[in-house]
Amino acid sequence: MTKKSLQTQIIHTDYTAPGGFAAFPPAIHHASTVLFESVAAMRSGEWKEKNAYTYGLHGTPTTFTLEARLAEIEDARHCLLAPSGLAAIAMVDFALLKTGDDVLLPDNVYNPNRELGRWLSNDFGITARYYDPLVGAGIADLIQPNTKLVWTEAPGSVSMEVPDLPAICAAAHARGVLVALDNTWSAGLALRGFDLGVDIIMQALTKYQSGGSDVLMGAVMTRDRAVHDKLAMAHMRLGLGVSADDAYLVMRGLPSMKLRFEAHDAGARRVAAWLKARPEITSVLHPAFEDCPGHATWQRDFSGAGGLFSVIFDERYTEEQTDRFVDSLALFGLGYSWGGANSLVMPYRMAAIRRNWEGKGTLVRFNIGLESTDDLIADIEQALGQLQK
Repeated sequence: MTKKSLQTQIIHTDYTAPGGFAAFPPAIHHASTVLFESVAAMRSGEWKEKNAYTYGLHGTPTTFTLEARLAEIEDARHCLLAPSGLAAIAMVDFALLKTGDDVLLPDNVYNPNRELGRWLSNDFGITARYYDPLVGAGIADLIQPNTKLVWTEAPGSVSMEVPDLPAICAAAHARGVLVALDNTWSAGLALRGFDLGVDIIMQALTKYQSGGSDVLMGAVMTRDRAVHDKLAMAHMRLGLGVSADDAYLVMRGLPSMKLRFEAHDAGARRVAAWLKARPEITSVLHPAFEDCPGHATWQRDFSGAGGLFSVIFDERYTEEQTDRFVDSLALFGLGYSWGGANSLVMPYRMAAIRRNWEGKGTLVRFNIGLESTDDLIADIEQALGQLQK
């Protein structure tokens, strides 16, 4: 070959870095275009098998590694990444539902999932119906011939009811219906969903997995190859790719995730116990507490709780007063999500997102971060003092 011009040489370098490099962090592989060794290699590669690299959207060593590590945590066989938790939910719905089908969702479902259900009903001819999250085996009475999927959330991310997953799964499977679990609350650490019978587990990796409040990502995991293949086709058709840099950030958080989860759990239980003794609070919705709906199920099925719980204020306090309480907090950021080092708070207008909620006090959700619990309690105490002003 003739000598290359400088411009071509800049693009087509002859240098290859020496092999043998090893380090703890996984490598970050950026790619849209993936190069093939030959036409034969290009034609023989199969993206669904993940035995070859075909295009950046279908995965790189970075994303394959993250998928494998998440599958290990959940004891799954297959994993697919999505750019957000909601994208992961949508992948499941579009993979398994078609016009004329029916999907059941718990009434305490993550609200964007509820909105997705409305969209499916209004524009796609898929019926979305909502059930009492504590229905258990009674879900059998709601399953219709066209019901194809039952969503579960354990616990509900705002009102914290804990469903009886084995009972729901047994009733659904007896009628040939698949069960999907949103396992974001426990990050796969405190609840073994597949062992309880669920078919699909979805997680928002935005939470404890990254731990830095700086990544949006979701994952869908399965054990069944046939179900995975349907999910993989939806994943491809919807173009659900993730950034290699974001995948790296999630992987960077995984080694400390269990330790952080346990620290969040310990802090949340202490703060929740303190709030339970306060006269301003009528109910603490923490699954580890006896009066939380589904507590006995939590005791049976879970090994931990993480940092998220809610409280209900006494009805004598108006929304204006509880809003003033929230605004008076100094150490709690006002924002959605959880799982990061910083504590968060969020008031909810529950009557707008739940049936039969009228007549109850204002619900406020807390995410307890990694700050000193003494400091957090002191902050809450001073903010409670603002209720009467």
